[in-house]
Amino acid sequence: MEGEQEVIPGSSKDAHPEKFDIRAMPEQPKQKKPGQLPEEMIRQFFDDGYVIVDNFFDRKDLDACREAVNELVEQMVQKLHTAGKIRDTYSEHGLFERLTKIESEFPGANILLHKFGRLPDAFKKLWTNERLLNVVEQLIGPNIAGHPVWNLRTKTPQNEATTVPWHQVLQPTAWIPLLDADEYNGCMEVMSRGHRTGRVATHQCCHGGTWYVMLEEEEIRRTLEVDTEKNRVLCRVPYGGMLLINNLIPHRSLPNMSNVIRWSLDLRWQDPALPNGFYNMKESVLMRTADDPHYVVDWDKFDFVDRHAEQKKLVEDMKDLTPVAEDDAFDTTIQGPWMKKWEIVHVNRHVEKFDMSKDLLTWHGHQVKA
Repeated sequence: MEGEQEVIPGSSKDAHPEKFDIRAMPEQPKQKKPGQLPEEMIRQFFDDGYVIVDNFFDRKDLDACREAVNELVEQMVQKLHTAGKIRDTYSEHGLFERLTKIESEFPGANILLHKFGRLPDAFKKLWTNERLLNVVEQLIGPNIAGHPVWNLRTKTPQNEATTVPWHQVLQPTAWIPLLDADEYNGCMEVMSRGHRTGRVATHQCCHGGTWYVMLEEEEIRRTLEVDTEKNRVLCRVPYGGMLLINNLIPHRSLPNMSNVIRWSLDLRWQDPALPNGFYNMKESVLMRTADDPHYVVDWDKFDFVDRHAEQKKLVEDMKDLTPVAEDDAFDTTIQGPWMKKWEIVHVNRHVEKFDMSKDLLTWHGHQVKA
C-alpha cells in the first residue's frame, strides 16, 4: 500500500531463514582471487553463523592500525590535559596500558575515545583491503558497501562500559583484535546457529551502567531456538586473524580480566541495494561494484558526517527538555535512537539523558510513535 515502509527481513517477528542461512550464500566467484576462503569456511559462516580466520592480515597493516590508535589516544590525552581534566599525560606508557592510566584520573575516557568520529587512514586501508573485500564478496556478492557503524573497541581492564552483552546485528561483521584475544582479555563468544530462524529476538535497554541493548539467554532459547549451553562458542582470535559473524548471530564480548587493554575493530558491510545507512543519519560508503572493476572509494561524503555527533543531535532535537549544562567535549554518556527500538527496563546515566516524549526512529530508520 502507498506510504507503507519496507520491512527488512528479521526486523519483525516474521521468520526469514532463507535470508540468512546457506540459502543466502551467493554464487562463488569463478576466478580464484587473493585472500578468498575455502568453500567449507564460507559454508560454516552460513551454517553456523561464524568462522574464525587465523593469520589473514599482513601484520604491517595491523601495526599501522595500532599506531593510528596511539595517535587517537594522544589527541584525547592532550585535550584532557589542556582542559585540566587530568594532571599527567602518562606518555611513558604504551598502547596497552596508557588509556587505563588515563581512566584512573578521568573515568569514562574510554567512552570519549569510543565516540571519536574520525576514521583514520589505516582503518580505511584495512576496511577496503583487497583480500578482505574478496572474502566479503564470497559472503554478500560483488557489490559491497561499508556500513557506517564501524567501531574501535576500547576494552580497558575490568570495565563494565567495555563489556558488551548478548545482542544481534543486521550486517556481516569482521571482528579484528589488535592483539591475541582470548577469554582472559575479553574475546568474543557466539551462539552458534542462532541466526537460523531468521528472527530478531526481543532485546532490552539498557545493560547495567551502559548504553548497550541486551538479549537475555531465555529469549535466545525461546525465540531463536538455541541451546544456550551447547551452542555457545568461545572465539579465541590471534593477532593477524579475524572473526566473521553472520547476520543475526547472537554474540557478546567477555570481561577483560587481564592487565592490558584489548583493542579491536568492528568492520561491517552490506549489499548497496539494501536499505542504506544508519537511522537516516549516515549513509554507507560504496567500496566495490561489479559494474566498475576500477572503482575508487570516495571517502569525502562519508568522512563529512560524524555518526556519534548526528545521533546526539537527533536525540537532542527530539527533546522537550533544556539540554543538560555540561561540557559536551567531555561528556561520557551515549544516547541514540536504538533506545526507542526496545523497551527500557533499566535506567542509568546514559538513559537518564534520553527523553521519550517525542517521535523517534526505529532501528531501521522508520518513524514510530513514542
